[in-house]
Amino acid sequence: MDLDSISKRLQKHLQSASDTKAVKIGSGVIGDVVDVFRECFGNQRAVIVADCNTYAAAGRLVKKYFCEKDHALQDLFLFEEDHVAAHYETVERLVASFSQHDAIPIAVGSGAINDVTKLAAYETGRSYMSVATAASMDGYTAFGASITRSGSKQTFYCPAPTAFLADIDIICAAPPEMNAAGYADLIAKVTAGADWIVADALGAESIDERAWQLVQPSLRDWISNPVAVREGQPEAISSLIEGLVMAGLGMQASKSSRPASGAEHQFSHLWDMQGHTFNGSSPSHGFKVGIGMLAAAVLYEKLLSVDGAALNPKRISENWPTLESLIESAREKHELPEMADMAEEEVRAKYISKEEVFSRFSRLEKIWPELKQKLAAQLIPAITLREMLLAVGAPAYAEEIGISLPRLRHSYFAAQTIRRRYTILDIAFEAGLLDVLVEESFSAEGFWSTTADPAMSVR
Repeated sequence: MDLDSISKRLQKHLQSASDTKAVKIGSGVIGDVVDVFRECFGNQRAVIVADCNTYAAAGRLVKKYFCEKDHALQDLFLFEEDHVAAHYETVERLVASFSQHDAIPIAVGSGAINDVTKLAAYETGRSYMSVATAASMDGYTAFGASITRSGSKQTFYCPAPTAFLADIDIICAAPPEMNAAGYADLIAKVTAGADWIVADALGAESIDERAWQLVQPSLRDWISNPVAVREGQPEAISSLIEGLVMAGLGMQASKSSRPASGAEHQFSHLWDMQGHTFNGSSPSHGFKVGIGMLAAAVLYEKLLSVDGAALNPKRISENWPTLESLIESAREKHELPEMADMAEEEVRAKYISKEEVFSRFSRLEKIWPELKQKLAAQLIPAITLREMLLAVGAPAYAEEIGISLPRLRHSYFAAQTIRRRYTILDIAFEAGLLDVLVEESFSAEGFWSTTADPAMSVR
């Protein structure tokens, strides 16, 4: 997949992008950073935002080229901590700094740096530019920022960057685990797409065709060579960054994370809000999403093997619980009070009456054979997805990110309560099948019976 083809495709889609007006991807394009900046912001002063690692990887070069072209620079904003957290307190630090000047931020980094700069720029009334240092996530060109506030992982309303630049040479030199994390985030669009198909079919959330077309038709190509991604081969890295950028543009088009996020992200968000760490730090977003994707894929396989009679609308509606009982059950699934409160809010928001659930499953009963075919075409077998994660160098077993199997089993039920977005977790829950399908997945013959190294410690 050559860079000229990638550039042409991206330029075509940029014509209708609401926020991002310039994208530059290629080998050595860091030298064009000032030209890309001026294309969008003219001669406005710039301020580089980076941490020590990303400044060494690309920030120093950005500063060099701005100085060589005599373009005004505000003093560098350098995070001194080893790990920049995407917390609202970090956003507030940036807001306090940005409030002292009117410079346009250039976020040099990946996930956290991009998201906190995006939100801080919006809260101080300006746009920003993003310079990627790794193909580690799909949020570069996405609408919204994923930030933890008051213990809850939230997507904050804020525009995508006006300009984005990714130098393939820099990204190929990134730690392999960072690009593996981006690959895991991208391959998770397989189950995210299946969730959107289900939500659309049952009238919960219609597919935005424009956003769908940005992400799904080329997904198989973008994820086709995990070994080459692991080896840092430029062509594979270029394809990966294209997929991540397009996923971001899909979210930008729909003003929602729906084109790129489903049940697999609910697992990741759950563990984030629980403050999960492993070996002293939080596993990367992509690695958590990758395990969440496997969890969703296994559940889909179990659901698709169910006989249509198990989805009988009369049986389901007659056994439909009251809102009060669901709230009580949801709260019991969370130890932290703030998470129990959030679960109650989300359960209230997505609760439907007996009549509505009867109508939903009457519809499902009629379309079940056709829907199964659509989902089968969308999905990849869970065992194959695991092999692809292993090939790219990403965790493929829950224990590898510090999630024990008992905790993972419980996460299926807890994750279903923390978001109102309709996913595989909801259809299985509403059908009264979530318990049995999860237990089958953890049986002696189930997918999760095969574990990682037994000596691996988990918490």
